[in-house]
Amino acid sequence: MPFIPHTEDDIQSMLATIGVDHIDDLFDEIDPSLRDVRLDSIPERASEQAVTRLMGERAARDAGGLCFIGAGAYEHHIPAAVWELTTRGEFYSAYTPYQPEASQGTLQVVYEYQTMMTGLTGMDVANASLYDGASALAEAVLMAVRANRRSKSARILMPASVHPFYRQVARNICANQGIIFEVIDYDRATGRIDEAALTRWAKEDVTALVIPQPNFFGVLEDVDTLTDWAQNNGALAIGLVNPLSLAVFKEPGRWGTGEGADIVVGEGQPLGAPLASGGPYFGILCCRKKHVRQMPGRVVGRTQDMDGRTGYVLTLQPREQHIRRSKATSNICTNQGLLVTAATIHMSLLGSRGLENTAATCIANTRALVDRLTAIDGVEAVFDSPAFHETVLRLPVDAEQALAALAERGVFGGLALAEFYDGLDNTVLVCATETKTEADLETYADALRDVIAAQAEAA
Repeated sequence: MPFIPHTEDDIQSMLATIGVDHIDDLFDEIDPSLRDVRLDSIPERASEQAVTRLMGERAARDAGGLCFIGAGAYEHHIPAAVWELTTRGEFYSAYTPYQPEASQGTLQVVYEYQTMMTGLTGMDVANASLYDGASALAEAVLMAVRANRRSKSARILMPASVHPFYRQVARNICANQGIIFEVIDYDRATGRIDEAALTRWAKEDVTALVIPQPNFFGVLEDVDTLTDWAQNNGALAIGLVNPLSLAVFKEPGRWGTGEGADIVVGEGQPLGAPLASGGPYFGILCCRKKHVRQMPGRVVGRTQDMDGRTGYVLTLQPREQHIRRSKATSNICTNQGLLVTAATIHMSLLGSRGLENTAATCIANTRALVDRLTAIDGVEAVFDSPAFHETVLRLPVDAEQALAALAERGVFGGLALAEFYDGLDNTVLVCATETKTEADLETYADALRDVIAAQAEAA
């Protein structure tokens, strides 16, 4: 059903007014081959009853099973109060706070979120969120090109240890804008950025270096050295972080021996957003104050009215709705306000100690899982570096087949990496968050032991 409820008489009257016979005449400049495209993969329309049943069947696919998959989306405990409050009508139905006098509650939530996020990252400013972590990285790249006026190359050093999907999204958004991505390899023994690979860029014009912490393999990078290298070579340092890890690791605002990272981005899903079949999530973006004019999205500020009462306002609105399109810092950014609300409540309930305990438990559980799995004949850790809450293991059998067999036993055992990285055949990225118990770890280990034995026998 059309969203605009015009009657046929309304439509004919408007067409007559502008002097055309049919709505299609308004699009005659578009090639017919582009207009008459069959969408064969989209099913025919269905009744409400049929759609409800279909959605129920699809939702049931997510039920059950022990999840040891991370790779950018993590299963964490979310206190029941988080979404009980987030889905109250005052938040659930609220939209963009264009009118401060009518949106004080929404604006205050965003202000509190920004305050918490700057505290977590050690940065000066946080925006009111972006679409997700991958698009936040792309926005940080665009922001770095605008902010680093000394650099004319628009060249970004992108480590291979950054999430493959993040790298793909960044290229899709930025490559057609003249931005060049140079891949920096990782060390095969440590899983870290190969610092020797950076030497060829030491005297080159580089706009920014992306520094993942932890990286896609779960490995912790030498962020101090990398940040200093970037800034000593006239490049901006873009930190790509898991926000939960910052509860126990040095915040990006203190990386290196100087002023810290220039821009920090990340995926906000670990802060109160359920896995939810892949979304919606939200993107984090923070920066140093001197770069704030190049920041996409909104910034909420606190002030006082003429009577001395606290008020919240949009102090920075560099989107195309507010200013000339050519002057906007981003035309695709969005404010995932509901997810930011959940994250704010989540961080408020856990507090700094709760976040720290959660992160520490994740680290302990992953270590315990690795100890159990590497005790199985033929299973070995691929990298010898400290990690956060996921790590890469090599199996003595086909990884894809092993994961499929584990799934049949109700264990989602990780992500096979051969599709994304040459040389990582039969490896899996495994994750254990604070939601896993000793019994869960034993269940995984027992299941993997049986699967390996069965595949070896079949071979």
